[in-house]
Amino acid sequence: MKPKIDYSIYLVTDRDLMSTETLEEAVEQSIKGGCTLVQLREKDCSSLDFYKTAVKVKEITDRYNVPLLINDRLDIALAVDAAGVHVGQSDIPAKVVRKILGKDKIIGVSTGNVEDAIKAQEDGADYIGVGAMYTTGTKKDADHTSMEELKKIRENVTIPIVVIGGINKENIIDFKNTGIDGLAIVSAIIAQKDILKSTSEIKKVFNNL
Repeated sequence: MKPKIDYSIYLVTDRDLMSTETLEEAVEQSIKGGCTLVQLREKDCSSLDFYKTAVKVKEITDRYNVPLLINDRLDIALAVDAAGVHVGQSDIPAKVVRKILGKDKIIGVSTGNVEDAIKAQEDGADYIGVGAMYTTGTKKDADHTSMEELKKIRENVTIPIVVIGGINKENIIDFKNTGIDGLAIVSAIIAQKDILKSTSEIKKVFNNL
């Protein structure tokens, strides 16, 4: 059976930015601070290293009962029995991903406009990641999504929306009354000296929207 997901504080990992010695430590500190969902994103490592990292990170997320999603890699998600995957517009279509993973796994799709958002919902996505909302150093080629477009997307889809791209404690307030379900955050959590505290502060701001 598909788990019920709390999308509110969604950590996206980046080992190049992390302030801790290990990714497992960064993930655990974030979960202790209130992170509700973790996406493991590994851009520059071998399949074996990705798998080994996923196994270690899943031990942490399982311990705290927090779902683990894998970025792009269906094979890794299947190999470690992750809660699901997140795919982009240039990855395998969500409809095909659903056939491979089955009905009980979570599928997220990156979108930046209404058309892509509607298609993701029709293809069976459980949620969409909308952005980049602000300029971000983690994805230099990311297209910008306006607040106006975000609101149009919210009007046109019923599945949860998680915003991503340059989100931090200071600009969360911009999302008041947009109807989003969560914040997908990279550097504002994982690059901070005190990951637990940073996560906790972000969660507090979001909960007060």
